[in-house]
Amino acid sequence: MGGNNAGHTVVVDSVEYDFHLLPSGIINPKVTAFIGNGVVIHLPGLFEEAEKNARKGKGLHEWEKRLVISDRAHIVFDFHQAVDGVQEQQRQEQDGKKYKVLAKQYKAMYPTLVIDIEGELTKLKDYVQRIKPMVRDGVHFMYEALHGPPKKILVEGANAALLDIDFGQYITVCARGSVHVGACTWEHARESVHEIGELLQTRGKEVGVTTGRKRRCGWLDLVLIRYAHMINGFTALALTKLDILDVLAEIKVGIAYKVDNEIIPHFPANQEVLQHVEVQYETLPGWNSDTSAVRDFNDLPENARNYVRYIEQIVGVPVKWIGVGKSRESMIQLF
Repeated sequence: MGGNNAGHTVVVDSVEYDFHLLPSGIINPKVTAFIGNGVVIHLPGLFEEAEKNARKGKGLHEWEKRLVISDRAHIVFDFHQAVDGVQEQQRQEQDGKKYKVLAKQYKAMYPTLVIDIEGELTKLKDYVQRIKPMVRDGVHFMYEALHGPPKKILVEGANAALLDIDFGQYITVCARGSVHVGACTWEHARESVHEIGELLQTRGKEVGVTTGRKRRCGWLDLVLIRYAHMINGFTALALTKLDILDVLAEIKVGIAYKVDNEIIPHFPANQEVLQHVEVQYETLPGWNSDTSAVRDFNDLPENARNYVRYIEQIVGVPVKWIGVGKSRESMIQLF
């Protein structure tokens, strides 16, 4: 759900692909990618994204034959984004905010806004013949995929559990539900804004794909992971970027929240309470060795293995995948 305001990078065969609207599975020639309802599509942006990535490598070969778009997905016009810009200016948002947020506005709300309707339609006509073969009834397409010959289906979403409009950390949530898509370790209770946060950001190359803005980084917060597990019911965890921790002598893990000298057994829904939370950390020994070439769990340093097992113990969910680099091949599978 959403539009091309979010983005992420996928590295395949040393080639970096940037995705905003396209499902990242499109780089696999055996995959049929599906953009479902709830997504707002800026057609020029979609084709520009595909063509830009196609120039980088072979991953998007014949992508137009492997992409299906739900007929319930909506088109975003340039004037939607213009309205969005007006709204952002009116709110006097801080510099660096994403201007391509989700757009559903009407000209009547902004009588001074100039909209070239004919120009917009003329521009979109250029895409009609290219987009038409991709559009299908999304409900029927997914039903057939689920009930026809056995297929592996992977669901991809941009936002994780703590951005869910109902169960997330209000008010910093998105406009749609996002549970059942992942566990988020963002800056909710405390982020490390000093030396450690800078080190994690630099080593992990944590920069927004859309904005280029540095992401805020901190220690792993298992209180959030447990909370996300309560909502979603995870059967396995993917622990990414273990190699970023290779240079640390000690590694902290958030295991509980304390408010007014009392441990609270849950993630607080009240923003004011969250602002006064004191995170309780467990300090684990680091391993001070390079893990980027490891492909078997037993070949990891002992302290790295202990770190993974500790996460499993606290969350109560097994870790199935461990990322030790930015490429798809830099992955350890435990079971």
